[in-house]
Amino acid sequence: MSEARSPAADPEGRLADNITYFARTLRRAGMKLGPAAVLDAIAAVRAGGLSSRDDFYWTLHAVLVSRREDEVVFAEAFRLFWRSRDLIEKMIAMFSSTVTRDTVPEKKRAGETRASDALLEGARTRESRQTRPEIEIDARFTMSGREVLRHKDFAQMSASEVEAAKLAIRALRLPDDRVRTRRSRPATGTGRIDLRRTLQASARGGGELILPKFRVPREVQPPLVILADISGSMSQYTRIFLHFLHALGERRRHVHTFLFGTRLSNVTRALRHKDPDEALERCSAAVKDWSGGTRIAEALRSFNKDWSRRVLTRGPTVILITDGLERDSTEDLAGEMERLRKSCRRLIWLNPLLRFDGFAARARGVRAMLPYVDEFRPVHSLDAMEALCRALSSPAGAATDPRRWLEAAEAA
Repeated sequence: MSEARSPAADPEGRLADNITYFARTLRRAGMKLGPAAVLDAIAAVRAGGLSSRDDFYWTLHAVLVSRREDEVVFAEAFRLFWRSRDLIEKMIAMFSSTVTRDTVPEKKRAGETRASDALLEGARTRESRQTRPEIEIDARFTMSGREVLRHKDFAQMSASEVEAAKLAIRALRLPDDRVRTRRSRPATGTGRIDLRRTLQASARGGGELILPKFRVPREVQPPLVILADISGSMSQYTRIFLHFLHALGERRRHVHTFLFGTRLSNVTRALRHKDPDEALERCSAAVKDWSGGTRIAEALRSFNKDWSRRVLTRGPTVILITDGLERDSTEDLAGEMERLRKSCRRLIWLNPLLRFDGFAARARGVRAMLPYVDEFRPVHSLDAMEALCRALSSPAGAATDPRRWLEAAEAA
């Protein structure tokens, strides 16, 4: 029998060019790629071959994706760039008469906007060069782009909108939450009489004139401790949250940041770097369980055991950022939440799932955590972050009371 020969490769093939164009699309979508990464991707595909679509996907993924937060953008860009063969059949089905008009449009995936904008950037540039007719639009009752950006979900932002959101976060007016301490500071005109300073001032003048000196209680900003979830379900918001935490630590003292997925990592020192991109790169290098599973109870147990006595001093405020989807026992979670609540002055839970109008506290992890929380707030947009900054400077309101969520869950 003659030996079966594999078909020869087409010398006119455009696979290398398409990989180059795909890398340019990823670069426009916000990923950091250089010429060396493109050459490595072409060499990896040549060495690995094209046995299946999945093998091709993971070959490019292994070379081009170096940051965990870029996995969502890469997946959406790959799906849009390397389209499947049945695209024409899907388009025919969309325009056929059997499709009903009252179907609900599918919500965009995370990272899809950035990938589609990067793919269509060239077409939009060519379109802008053409002459367009002038259209007058009455915009008296419309919203400006800045207002739309403030309400938009972080997961649905394009690459340019994410950069604008980062600048807006750095311009946020951070909270001025001050608490009284037992120590005092010198004051003029009012307060308690400081007998020591009064006698010292009188002695310097020969004791002929006694002018009273005063002291008032000293007010300081309490420590701020952040526990942020970086599991796979929170990967859409992780990077923008870290920019917010970097802005907090840059403008106030005593800010401690911890990230957790399946284990707890202290990234306080990494976030102290002045450049935000460099600080986030150091966080990525310090954390080993990025975009993995989530074990909230185990992370809180590690924090309460190893770090609570070091950072939970002088009446701190603890901000817990997680969706509450716990995979371990909820009994351990309730116990660790109770211990955390007793160690701090104020416990605020930020949950991005509150962006949904129909959210209900049905998950066991959410119901186990809510009784020990002072405030339950959303954190999916710029407006939510600005509301958090205002809330830190004022007492809690009825709108963020976690008891109403528990009562609604019990009624349901």
